[in-house]
Amino acid sequence: MPGSVITFDPVGLEQRVAELERELGAPGFWDDQRRAAEVSADHARLTRRLDRYRRLTQDYEDAKELLAMDGEMEQEIATSVVPLRRELDRLQEDALFSGEYDAGDALVTIHAGTGGTDAQDWAEMLLRMYLRWAQDRGFQTELLEASPGEEAGLKSATFTAKGENAYGILKAERGVHRLVRLSPFDQAHRRHTSFAQVIVSPLLPDDVDVELDENDLRIDTYRASGAGGQHVNKTDSAVRITHVPTGIVVQIQNERSQSSNKQTALRVLKSRLLEQEQERREEELAKERGAAQQADFGSQIRSYVLHPYQLVKDHRTEHETGNTQAVLDGALDDFVHEYLLAKAAGKVL
Repeated sequence: MPGSVITFDPVGLEQRVAELERELGAPGFWDDQRRAAEVSADHARLTRRLDRYRRLTQDYEDAKELLAMDGEMEQEIATSVVPLRRELDRLQEDALFSGEYDAGDALVTIHAGTGGTDAQDWAEMLLRMYLRWAQDRGFQTELLEASPGEEAGLKSATFTAKGENAYGILKAERGVHRLVRLSPFDQAHRRHTSFAQVIVSPLLPDDVDVELDENDLRIDTYRASGAGGQHVNKTDSAVRITHVPTGIVVQIQNERSQSSNKQTALRVLKSRLLEQEQERREEELAKERGAAQQADFGSQIRSYVLHPYQLVKDHRTEHETGNTQAVLDGALDDFVHEYLLAKAAGKVL
């Protein structure tokens, strides 16, 4: 409900784990392989979550006992509790994911927008930021495509992030990101504003079926090159697929064969189409409940100002920091956490 805040529920989690354990032990459980795999994965994921909660609770109780025994260690104990707070924030995030694909892997695409070479450089800066942040979160990433700009930076890039709640977490980043700085590509060193769009889709499992009409697809091949290639490629193995009805374009060049690139591109396209449909549903629900409309294509979700002052500000939650370099180096957790809480409270899309 709007205005409510979802909190972590250890009792409910214990009950759900017990239910799954009963299902795991039921006769004929493995007869339905697909269902069995889903239940086993849910059980493993929720058990890890419960174990984390119990460990954090024990660490907190140990810190309280130590403080009671020796008050002079207050500063040391306060320092040791800092990482516990961070883990508790992440545990709280787990309770905020209710979407069908939130617990799964994510597909992230970055497109340079208005701003020419500066925008392409900005797209590459965002890619670096997200890869660093994903590594810090413990996600496994794979760069599927990176199309270099004419002078510098990237026209576009696509990568996967695999790990628990990767899609649910990364959804916080979808939208237009705005950079304001003194341009390194302007001889007069004037201030420029650049834009880049971040698209986040669920990375669909192979067994999820999304219907595609081949008549709606335009498939082109070209020679792979640049930052996205993992080897010297002298054949036209890169694949670009355009979904004509929606205008969605997917290009993949990191595989060694044209058929592999086409297969990956089709999987990416299906994920993008599913995400587009989910965004449409979210916007309809937001209108029904009167939530603020924050997902317009032309409006930025976050601004990164490097000149004339230093500030990164999220326009959906009003969360901000003056430590711009830390953010560009991957310190995104606070922004993500604030967005997820606001979304759970019905304040943003």
